Parts: sequence; structure tokens; C-alpha cells
Amino acid sequence: MSNIKLFESNQIRSVWNEAEEKWYFVVEDVISVLTDSKDPKQYIKRMRQRDLELAKGWVQIVPTLYVETSGGRQKMGCANAQNLFRIIQSIPSPKAEPFKLWLAKVGAERLEEIENPEVATQRTRELYKLKGYPDDWIEKRMRSIAIREELTEEWKNRGVKEQIEYAILTSEISKATFGFTPKEYKEIKGLKSQNLRDHMTDLELIFSMLGEASTKEIAVNTDTQGFIENKKAAKAGGKIAGDARKQLELKSGKKVVSSNNYLTDNKEKNELDL
Repeated sequence: MSNIKLFESNQIRSVWNEAEEKWYFVVEDVISVLTDSKDPKQYIKRMRQRDLELAKGWVQIVPTLYVETSGGRQKMGCANAQNLFRIIQSIPSPKAEPFKLWLAKVGAERLEEIENPEVATQRTRELYKLKGYPDDWIEKRMRSIAIREELTEEWKNRGVKEQIEYAILTSEISKATFGFTPKEYKEIKGLKSQNLRDHMTDLELIFSMLGEASTKEIAVNTDTQGFIENKKAAKAGGKIAGDARKQLELKSGKKVVSSNNYLTDNKEKNELDL
């Protein structure tokens, strides 16, 4: 969650540029928040047609950067705070001014997090609490984030570099653990752009962690190098978690993979409260 920021309960994916010491934000997420557009890609296309000057400098203003998603690293159009201000000028939205203040606040918070990493962890916990998640689930989610970061760092050090390779390795672990790719898993839960793991049950998170932790241990202890070897490790690590899941399902008589997710569960809870 260190690369996800919250603006008025909406998630904005972001990337920290170490060289520039600046946040870059996913432009589609920003457009979605400021316009409530269901198709931000089309809105951006129309915006560029209206604002020819913006269109001319679009490649410089909005470079494509690797962004961590539930399906692995993906290239997405991103802009820093200064260039977002330029984009906002082409968006007739009453949310523009509060958004500018939010950008300034996020920048200051990031500098604080660099000096004290524990601050970032605490803010992530607070974000989940604000969204209504229970404390025991938050602790599992925080651990799953740490395990995922440790695994991706190992992949990077072992020659896994390309966006598609991260996505394939993640998919291999998921298929071996749960029997579904992340995309298929999201369909089961009725999710679209939301983060899959933010909508997993306790058991789903536990087996997800087991698959990734096992993959990392295999990679480290067998010194895997390159995509092909790490793909074999991903399958093996996922299988360890998958075998454990099947044993639990056999003994309990209940499937681990569930259509339950925070969106529908929270909606049902709110309806009951009414």
C-alpha cells in the first residue's frame, strides 16, 4: 500500500521517483476521481482533443512508468504534481482546488516517511481502519504487503526485470495456490480495477502469503537466476500453498476461494444498518 494514496476515499496509485525525489501519480486514477468518469481513457482522449497544447506535450508531461498492481508491474501513464496541475487546468471540476492541496500534503508526507519508514506503515494501517477493515485483518494484510515486497525485491535481484515477467510469475503462484489467475480471481469476486488482496478473506490472504513466502525461500535457497528459473520456483512455491489449501478444504469441507469481498460485504452491512 505504500504506492497507493487516498483522496476523499478514492485510491490514487503512485510511484516514487528516487532520482527526482517526487511522486508520480497514475493519470487515469486522477481523472476518475476528479470527473467521476467510468471510462477515464476516453475522457483523457477527449481532453487532449480539446486542449491541443496539452496534447503536444503529453509524452513529456505523462511518461509511462512501471506501477505495482495486484497482477504485477504494469506500465501506466503517470505525472508528477507539477504536471498534474497542468492537466487539472483542462478539467472543469470543483474538486480541483482540494486536489492541489492534497498533492502538496502527499509530497510532504513522503519526505517524512523516508526519514522514518515506520510512519508509512502506520499510515497504511490508518487508511485501512478508515475504510472499515477489522484490526486482525489489517495485521494479516500488512504482513502480506511485506512478504510481497520481499519477493519482488528477490525477483529484481535475480534478473526478473520486465513488466510482463512480473505478471506471469504472479499468475503462476496464484494458479498453483488457488487454481485461478489474478484476473480470473477478480472476476469471481466481481472486482474491476480494485486491488484483489484488499478484498481477500483471512484464509485467502494466509494462503497467498504462504505461496509467495515459499516462492522466495525456494528462489533464495536454490539461487534461481533469470525468468525461466524463477518461473519454476513460482510454480513450486505456489504448489506448496495449493497443497495446503486442498488439505484444509478436504478436512473442513469448505472451499477457501470465495466470492466475498469488501465492496459487497460492506454494502450489505450498510444496508442492514439502515
